[in-house]
Amino acid sequence: MKSIDTAVVVGAGTMGHGIAQVLAMAGIATTLVDVDDAVVQRGLARVKENLDKGVDKKKLEPAARDAAGARLRGSTAMAEALATADLLIEAIPERMEWKRKLFTDADAVMPAGALLASNTSSLSITAIARSTKRPEDVVGLHFFNPVHLMKLLEIVKGTLTSPATLQRAQDLATRLGKTAIVVNDAPGFATSRLGICLGNEAMRMLEEGVASASDIDQAMKLGYGHPMGPLALSDLVGLDVRMNITEGLFAELGTDGFRAPRLLKRLVTLGDVGQKSGRGFYVWENGETVGENPATRR
Repeated sequence: MKSIDTAVVVGAGTMGHGIAQVLAMAGIATTLVDVDDAVVQRGLARVKENLDKGVDKKKLEPAARDAAGARLRGSTAMAEALATADLLIEAIPERMEWKRKLFTDADAVMPAGALLASNTSSLSITAIARSTKRPEDVVGLHFFNPVHLMKLLEIVKGTLTSPATLQRAQDLATRLGKTAIVVNDAPGFATSRLGICLGNEAMRMLEEGVASASDIDQAMKLGYGHPMGPLALSDLVGLDVRMNITEGLFAELGTDGFRAPRLLKRLVTLGDVGQKSGRGFYVWENGETVGENPATRR
């Protein structure tokens, strides 16, 4: 099987720059691509911050930080970057038509033997793969935020994904220091299907005044051993992203657990989409919660 020496991550947002970081740390020359150079530069700056924090906390040697930084570059020229890449990981917004267009374009320029992967958290890998002439080389690689800290990698096997492609994905997970699970191509896979239901119910409880956001989150952290409560996690993921996922799952599955809560819709309309906007279910400053968002109160 062809080795993975070069990679392109398309989408320089929260997930994209995190994925680019772990690839570079694993010794893979990586290009972070977005249509907007300002977004690319912000993504690269966030990677540098994360690497510097790793050194400050003595979890990373300065030489390892410098080597990872040297392997990472940014670009707005997707076709040029993909023309010599062994691996594509797509991390753009959860819109099927956008992803299919990206994979069609990537298929036209990437070399034979390249691995084409999507970081989608809920959309059909098989449908994405069918936009290419090599669906057997397409697989889902669903990472979790923050990518450099979260150990799980959900590998999604489409109906057309070849055994060789699946093995390459599993080998890559090991190289990145991740623990892989393999799931079949079904709406929401394993993680989003469970996680969205939990998050939606927490939002409905907050709507109904059952408990405060912090107490709901504490219940899941201390009572069930979750490292982060469902409302704080939703803020971290982005409430706009959560909205897209839950609407997609509701359209596919039709069960009430996936119906978007009224509170979620209201916050997204207000622009309070979580940590990245400074407000979601919580108010955020410098990556930490400093209180609950008054807009969530009944």
